[in-house]
Amino acid sequence: MIEANNPEINIEELKQKITEEVSRRQPDLLTVLQHDRHVNGAIAKEVVNISHIEALASNAEFKAQVRTHWPKKFDRFPFNVGWLKKYSLKIYNFIQKEQRVVNFSLSQGLREVAAIEQRLSEQVAELKTQMSSMSDRLSSTEARIAQLGDRLGSSESQLARIRERLNSVTQEQVTQIHATQEQVKQNRERLNASEERVSQNSARIHASEFNLEQFSDRLKLTEEGLNGIGIRISSMDAHLLAIEDRHNRNDSYLKNDLAQQKRLITLFLEEARQRLPGAFSQEHLTNFFDENQHSLDAFYAAFEEQFRGSREDITNKLKVYLPKIAAANVGTPDAPILDVGCGRGEWLELLRDNGYTAKGLDINRVTIEQCQSRGLEAIESDVITYLRSLPENSLGAVTGFHIIEHLSFAQLLNLITEVLRVLQPNGIAIFETPNPQNLLVGACDFYSDPTHQRPLYPESMQFLFTYQGLHNVQLLHLNPVESSPFDREEPEMRILHNWFFGPRDYALIGYKV
Repeated sequence: MIEANNPEINIEELKQKITEEVSRRQPDLLTVLQHDRHVNGAIAKEVVNISHIEALASNAEFKAQVRTHWPKKFDRFPFNVGWLKKYSLKIYNFIQKEQRVVNFSLSQGLREVAAIEQRLSEQVAELKTQMSSMSDRLSSTEARIAQLGDRLGSSESQLARIRERLNSVTQEQVTQIHATQEQVKQNRERLNASEERVSQNSARIHASEFNLEQFSDRLKLTEEGLNGIGIRISSMDAHLLAIEDRHNRNDSYLKNDLAQQKRLITLFLEEARQRLPGAFSQEHLTNFFDENQHSLDAFYAAFEEQFRGSREDITNKLKVYLPKIAAANVGTPDAPILDVGCGRGEWLELLRDNGYTAKGLDINRVTIEQCQSRGLEAIESDVITYLRSLPENSLGAVTGFHIIEHLSFAQLLNLITEVLRVLQPNGIAIFETPNPQNLLVGACDFYSDPTHQRPLYPESMQFLFTYQGLHNVQLLHLNPVESSPFDREEPEMRILHNWFFGPRDYALIGYKV
């Protein structure tokens, strides 16, 4: 009886029908939206109420649940016994088992239908939005068409006015137009003639530029030739200057030598005139011998010019001693400086330019005259003789550059003794000499000066100056050779560097206590 009252429901068939119905309705909805923007109310009525479907699905889902208690309306019956109620519910649930399955499937189908309806609603809303946008665009297009129509009408009006103005042109205006056209034609002909003349002028300009380039090339060649001639002239000028300088030096040498020879001859003749008809005394002969010692003064002055170096080079090398002079606080009128063997006077000139009081001493009359010609104070005298003539503690400093190597050992001892005597307390003595530890200097260059006695070993001279009474005698090595190939850190290279490219000179610097 239960099966007759509840026929079996085919769930798949029901879902298929619902899907077909939705598919059938969707094109209808789209067609309606595309053709009529005013049927939104009707479309809304055709869409299934989603909330109602949800309620049906919830009821079917509730009916698909297993019963656990009697319905309340059955509580009125007298057979409401616990065990009877329990077994009755079991029988009822067994009978309703298939119906619960049907109800569960139906609830699932209804929920799927609700989801489909929800998507349809969203699509409908989107179509509404698109239709609204299309409507706005259509309105805008219609407005633009209207504007274009207005503009077209205005253009037609203007065209009509232009046609009227053209129709109103008189025959005289037509004649003027023809005359203007003729004048334009003549102007064009003139312009063509002008262009032809411009072309001819351009060709002439190109020809002139070509000639100018050729002339420029010739001018460059001429300038190069002149530059070559100028270089040759400069070279000849330099050569002539060198010849002139050499002639001037030779002339100076000859003049100095002739002056010395004339001095000796004049002295000899004067003495002979005084003594005639008597004989020369021993004193006269001694004077002649002393004068004869100056016969090589001109030679040695020329030798210094050739081999010692220029005044500028010597002055730059001597600047190293200025800090020593400043530290010793000498060179004042109360503590003057005496430079023995002053030569050409570079050191005296440097001292004077720096504000020091100094005097030079030499036996070469030619160099003494050179110093005096520069306004330097220099006198002719033997160094030992002059120092012995000075009182004790009368000088602040005694200097001598390349002088002690010309003295014998006995003369050197006397020189140190006299220097120590005439120096004031804390006075300074400076003597520079060639450095024989440089093998090229000690074995070769030292003997380029024929008046040199012998090389002086640095440490030996330091001991000698200390032994003679000078205090705190220092060795200052000077003037190393540049561009040494052995100037490296290896010990062997350093030895070779010192032997062949080491300092060419050294100075002895001592003080009086």
